[in-house]
Amino acid sequence: MYHANLTVPTMAMLVLLFIFGVRLGTYLLVRERKAVGYRKILYGEGHSDKKPAGVMIMIWLFCALLYVAQVSPVAFRLANGPHDSELWAWIGAAVVACGILLESISDAQKSAAKKKNPKRFVDTGLYRIVRCPNYLGEVTIWTGALLSAIGAGLNWWQWLIVAIGYAGIVFVMFSGARRLELRQNAAYGNDPEYQAYVKKTPILIPLLPIYSVAKYEWLKA
Repeated sequence: MYHANLTVPTMAMLVLLFIFGVRLGTYLLVRERKAVGYRKILYGEGHSDKKPAGVMIMIWLFCALLYVAQVSPVAFRLANGPHDSELWAWIGAAVVACGILLESISDAQKSAAKKKNPKRFVDTGLYRIVRCPNYLGEVTIWTGALLSAIGAGLNWWQWLIVAIGYAGIVFVMFSGARRLELRQNAAYGNDPEYQAYVKKTPILIPLLPIYSVAKYEWLKA
């Protein structure tokens, strides 16, 4: 039974993922309701028609399955227990906590910077380290979930689901970084400060010298 294997670090992981979901959902809802230009950015100028119901259902199903795969390391740890050591569960929970903090701070810093100067790109705070620290926070969160699967007795098909979920979220984050880069290039491409910023600041992963993903059509989603 799952409740018999619900150890303290696994419970901590579940609580942290719940906090992540509530925080992200609230942030996106507020942004959707208050940001005047957000819908234009998301759907493009002059777009008012909704996507067909079938397309929306497929998107929802894909997102649901992706999140199931992403949280599967925790579910498999519960299903496969008990375990001799909970070290990796503790490590995973700590990494998830760091990811939530990183994502929260970067979202707050971007909001503050845009209130101060809506027409300028953000290059302060965590945005000095990478251009998409909020996406880095998301990757960090799911890296923590992945780490929690180590030592949990997963078999090959469980590891396959875990790998698909992790690869999926990394792809989604790089795809989001590409969309952001294209929008920023269109808005700030002629700004010398922006040009200097993108040449020295990695787009998503610190110390990884990937400064642009705009040319990678395979990241289009």
